[in-house]
Amino acid sequence: MLLKDSSESSSASEKQQQIQNGQEGSEKMFSYPDGELIQKVTDIVKREKLYGKVDEKTKVVDFKHPAELERLFELDAKGEGCHSQEEVDEVMESIVHHSVRTQHPHFYNQLFGGVDEVGLASAWVLEALNTNAYTYEAGPVLVAVERAVLQCMLRSFGWQDGEGIFCPGGSISNMYSMVLARHHFSPACKRTGMAGNAKSLVIFTSDQCHYSISKAAFWLGFGLDNVVSVPTDEQGIMRGTELRQAVQKARKEGKQPMYVNATAGTTVFGAYDNFQEIGDVCKEEGLWFHVDASWGGAAVLSSTHRSLLTGTER
Repeated sequence: MLLKDSSESSSASEKQQQIQNGQEGSEKMFSYPDGELIQKVTDIVKREKLYGKVDEKTKVVDFKHPAELERLFELDAKGEGCHSQEEVDEVMESIVHHSVRTQHPHFYNQLFGGVDEVGLASAWVLEALNTNAYTYEAGPVLVAVERAVLQCMLRSFGWQDGEGIFCPGGSISNMYSMVLARHHFSPACKRTGMAGNAKSLVIFTSDQCHYSISKAAFWLGFGLDNVVSVPTDEQGIMRGTELRQAVQKARKEGKQPMYVNATAGTTVFGAYDNFQEIGDVCKEEGLWFHVDASWGGAAVLSSTHRSLLTGTER
C-alpha cells in the first residue's frame, strides 16, 4: 500500500514509480539469472574448501575489529544494494574471507567444528525443500526419517518402548524434561500454576551440572531455592549416598522432592554420574530420573565406552 498527500508533486510520484520498478535514475538492482547464483555459491564453497579439512597453514580467520568490519561491509539497511555481478560476488567472497573457518585443524571449540560433504549436501537439500516436520502433511519424508532415527536411539539406550523429539539444544531439552516431570507430579499446574501446589517441588542435581538446570528452574517458576546442589566426589561424580541424604533433608523441610538430573559428561570434568545408584534412589523415593546426555551421550554409539552409560536405561 502506498499512502501519499494529495499535494505531492508529480516529480515525487515519478520517483516513487521508479523505486517500485526497481530503479532510481538509471541504476538497476542486479539479479543473477536463474540458477547461476546457486552455481556461484557452489563454486566458492568448493574453491575455498569450506567442507572437510583444509591446509593447516592457512589462517583460521582474517580477524578485523568490529568497527572495521562494519565499515568494510557497509552494514546499512538503507543502502542501495548491489548494482552489478561484480559487487554481489565481492560481497560473497568477503563474507567467506572474513569468517571463521570452523573446518580448520586449529579451530578449537568443544561444541562444533566444520562440516563434511555429506552433511553440507543434506543441509542444502533441506533448505531447498524449505518445509517442516511438525505434521506428516507438511513433511512426509522428514517425519518418517525422524521416527526411524528416534526408534534407533531408543534401542541404542536399551529401551523397549518410548517416544522422543528433536530439540534445538541441550538447554531446551533439560527444560522440557522438567515440564514433563512437573506434569507427572502435579497435572493441575497446567491450570493453577505453581501456586496450586501445597508443597514446593524440589529439583536435585550435582554441583557439576550444566547451568541450564538452574536456568530452567527459574524460567519454569520452581525457584532457585528449590534447586538442591548435590555434592560430588573427587572425580566430579554424583553418587547415591549424597543424593539420598539431600532428598531426606528436603522432606524434613516440608518440601516435595520431584526430579533428579544426572549428567552423562559434565562440562568441566567430563564425568559420568553413577546412574545405577541414582536410579536406585529415584525408584525408592518415587522421583523422576532424567539424564542430561547432551555432551557425553554419544558414548552409547561406542562399543568401547558405552558402559559409561550403564543405568540410563532404567
